[in-house]
Amino acid sequence: MDALQKSKTSWSKSTQDRYTSSMSEKALDPIRKVALIETRPEHFLNVIRDGTVSTNIFLRRLHGFAVGMKWLPWTVLTSRQWPRVRFKARRGITWEEHQKLLAREKDPEKHAFLALLWHVGAAQIDLVSLTAENVDWSNRTISYARRKTGKPAILHFGDGVAAILRCLPSNGPLFPRWSKLTSAQRADRFHTRCETLGISGVSMHSYRYAWAERAAEAGYPERYAQQALGHASAAISPGLREEGKGRAATAGGIREVACCRESHPARLPGLDVCVNSQRGFDSGLRLQWLT
Repeated sequence: MDALQKSKTSWSKSTQDRYTSSMSEKALDPIRKVALIETRPEHFLNVIRDGTVSTNIFLRRLHGFAVGMKWLPWTVLTSRQWPRVRFKARRGITWEEHQKLLAREKDPEKHAFLALLWHVGAAQIDLVSLTAENVDWSNRTISYARRKTGKPAILHFGDGVAAILRCLPSNGPLFPRWSKLTSAQRADRFHTRCETLGISGVSMHSYRYAWAERAAEAGYPERYAQQALGHASAAISPGLREEGKGRAATAGGIREVACCRESHPARLPGLDVCVNSQRGFDSGLRLQWLT
């Protein structure tokens, strides 16, 4: 396990932290001291049965690494024998739930964080790491490098985001206290707040799903929505497919966009598409990618 992590020197810190967490899972204890050559299929199947989705994913990568290094003369499980990775159902946070959270939040910094999260749909670690230096007021842009991938992105913002940014510090971290907590601590506090309000089935990541769902409602092509979120994984696709009903699934969806223009007043970021302004989309938001 340590050899796998040491071999990936180019990993971002967040990825390294996830692997460290995965390696410490209790479900892996039964195989920690089993010699590689003595590993049986039932060893893996028992670990996967007692573990989580991440256990399955991590064990697949660990197995592939051992086979690639020739430490195993054959595969322990063939591709067809591996239990299917089944993610839990995901959904975006609704506008009504978002408003409940804003109404209960009395801390100005946390209030601004949630409000900005709704408009931007960024990963919480990317948003909370922003500083005033990331904001270019002359061009109305927010530029940052994704913590997960290291790839840079530039967000052009409109009046809705500008109003939120004016309430935040003009130098240094935009969220000085909130950024000192770990991702797990922020997630735990968000979960506790949701429980007190009777909101279930959501996390801070649900803001990303909500962004994807609103994009699909406006006919935003799926591949562009994935790029706008900085995420190519199929994990965000269900919201696009369910809400878009085929409009956003292919490039052909671009042709459907023209039909939306007269029925919705606000513009969706990135393309000349529209979205209901009552749902809280910042009409000036747009993403660019640097090469």
